[in-house]
Amino acid sequence: MNPTPPLVLVFAGNDPSGGAGLTADTLALASLGCHPLPIVTAITVQDSAGVQDFQPVDPDWLEDQARLILEDMRVDAIKVGMVGSIENLTVIAEIASDYPEIPLILDPVLTSGRGDEFSTDELISAMRELLLPHTLIVTPNSIEARRLGSDDPDEQVDLPLDAAAQRMLDCGCEYVLITGTHENTPKVTNTLFSGNGRVRSDQWERLPGSYHGSGCTLAAAIAGAIASGVEISQAVRDAQEYTWQTLSNGFRPGMGQLIPDRMFWARPGEDEIAEAAAKDDDAPAEKA
Repeated sequence: MNPTPPLVLVFAGNDPSGGAGLTADTLALASLGCHPLPIVTAITVQDSAGVQDFQPVDPDWLEDQARLILEDMRVDAIKVGMVGSIENLTVIAEIASDYPEIPLILDPVLTSGRGDEFSTDELISAMRELLLPHTLIVTPNSIEARRLGSDDPDEQVDLPLDAAAQRMLDCGCEYVLITGTHENTPKVTNTLFSGNGRVRSDQWERLPGSYHGSGCTLAAAIAGAIASGVEISQAVRDAQEYTWQTLSNGFRPGMGQLIPDRMFWARPGEDEIAEAAAKDDDAPAEKA
């Protein structure tokens, strides 16, 4: 019998464009050698340009999906994305409480890439109180970090990111990775915090355009690395490298944002395409 790859339970919404949500997580995890276990939290109506509407899954259905899998398989990590409703968040928090030995990676999907709201103030408050205490690492962008760090919209504007990180840590999570894509800086700086302060900062070339599902990809890659046994700091570094490669190889299938290519390594590069074309040109013509 072949060995079982690392198993990652994923809570996320279904995105028909394949850019974010369960499809993004599944592709990223499979690309990194893991076996994803997708749990649907919501059905969305969206394309590569934005979200029109979404419908959360019934919380009883959500719970039944997850618990049946957890009773059947040895799960190595749990990745949480869009939860859809406070009721669903409560279910996920209860499951995390029942399985404290499984590391939980939280991507706090508060809005879509275009800015469409997926959350309310009540849901954000519940995330702090119910889910962060069970979280190994939370991966907000800078906007999400300030919203999770403060209920006051006026304070959010100027809240330092290290202060926002500390407030999330005070809620009970072990690590906070704040990504800097939305900051006005020449390069993108992503910083990992723990209760002891900054663990690491990594800078990346700022790529042109905007991407649909970059946050999903990063959090899923971290979950995959942790499920594979990589320690947290190296898992964060490896996941950033993988995510940057997916973005630099991104494609635009529709009229909206670019989509990260999570399977970039499986496709021929420009040199390989040129070499194949040259061989075709040099091939002798077939006789009529």
